[in-house]
Amino acid sequence: MTTNPPITRRSFFRTAAVSAAATAMTAKSYSQIMGANERVNVGLIGFGLIGRFHLAAIKEQSDARITAVCDVHRGRVEAAAEMAGGQPARYGDFRKLLADKNVDAVYVATPDHWHALMTMLACAAGKDVYVEKPTTLFVREGRWMLDVMKRTKRVVQIGTQNRSGPPFQRARELIQAGRLGRIVSASNNNSRNISPGFGNPPDGTPPQDLDYDLFLGPAPKRPYNPNRSIYHFRWFWDYSGGQATNLGQHSLDLVHWMLGVHAPKSVYSTGGRWFLKDNCETPDTQDIIMEYPGLTVTCQYREATAGVGGLGMGGLTFNGTHGSLPISRKGFELVSDPKINPNNMVAGILGVKGHPVGGPQLEPEEKGQFWTTPEKDETGDAIKDYSRHARNFLDCVKSRKQPLSDLQSGHEVATACHLANISLRTGRKIVWDAEKEQIMGDAKANAMLLRPYRKPWDRELKALIS
Repeated sequence: MTTNPPITRRSFFRTAAVSAAATAMTAKSYSQIMGANERVNVGLIGFGLIGRFHLAAIKEQSDARITAVCDVHRGRVEAAAEMAGGQPARYGDFRKLLADKNVDAVYVATPDHWHALMTMLACAAGKDVYVEKPTTLFVREGRWMLDVMKRTKRVVQIGTQNRSGPPFQRARELIQAGRLGRIVSASNNNSRNISPGFGNPPDGTPPQDLDYDLFLGPAPKRPYNPNRSIYHFRWFWDYSGGQATNLGQHSLDLVHWMLGVHAPKSVYSTGGRWFLKDNCETPDTQDIIMEYPGLTVTCQYREATAGVGGLGMGGLTFNGTHGSLPISRKGFELVSDPKINPNNMVAGILGVKGHPVGGPQLEPEEKGQFWTTPEKDETGDAIKDYSRHARNFLDCVKSRKQPLSDLQSGHEVATACHLANISLRTGRKIVWDAEKEQIMGDAKANAMLLRPYRKPWDRELKALIS
């Protein structure tokens, strides 16, 4: 296995402190230095499937330049550098990238268990951050991230890029204008069939090109297993929360954003890894019921059966007293209640695209522009929303304004996802006090809001939050 030159905590934080001091300036002075046309030097950490989307999106921005790439897998570092062009610096250790003075902002596109700590370390090093969802691996990380971000005055954007998609923005306008009446529920269904699973490969020796210890980072020390690294990390509790935090942060982010809610009052979830035959852990079947003030939200995730609602935000529907609005990255529909619009009963039943729910008719150009879009994640065309989200991030890096997907909202949505998994793993309904960020009346469940970091990362966390 390849090893990197050691970077001590003291040397890293000395570099980070110098960098932070050099960049910790007021919004006004920062904007004066970084003008509207000046390029932002970007470092990319993590070059998997989503990292490729991000790199392509950055390259589309005329005022951004990829100056550094990093991954724990040597082959991916080289692939990222080739795709980036322009001879970016290549790193196997993200701490070297954070110490690079030729990097202004970083993208964190790593496995989930690294999102929070890398974001905090990047902020401490004076870098602005675009971090992929889910924002956190456990609830307490979100509060730590917010404290570090505020103290270092960094810009942090969450990778819930649906907020930058025109169909989602238009649907939000219609919902908030009351076109569905009062929203009483939202439901999200995602299904795919990956049977029989990922198999049961034996533990073994990490490949030479992979720095497995750095991949694990703050996660518990485990023997190397092919299913524990690269993409399959998502199916282990050490590194992720399964589809509840993966797809769940996308769907619940839209619910929070469109309806203006911030936290569930209670959460109940059931399910398990019942059908897939492998050594993975997270559920292949999961049902979630969340109670918000005056609203219920239900989520279904299926990994062992085909069904309605595919990956890529398929199957999200808002239900109101005047009608419903199913939406995905392909577009959305307005389906009226025939009792509200009796003259359009057939159109309402069939769910004709562009059918209005109460109020004035839509203009013809609105129907063509907003109802459907060819952007589909599975074909790679969704890069347009990644590019729009990158544009928002870069604009905020220059203006020092809050990004469209801010860290506070990312923390709130991730929390709801984590509560669902805590409910599933304890077998109990979770009652949540959002103000105190505590689970009420359940000491065992409350203890699951926090997980320990492995040495030496626990010391680095303590230095960040103390």
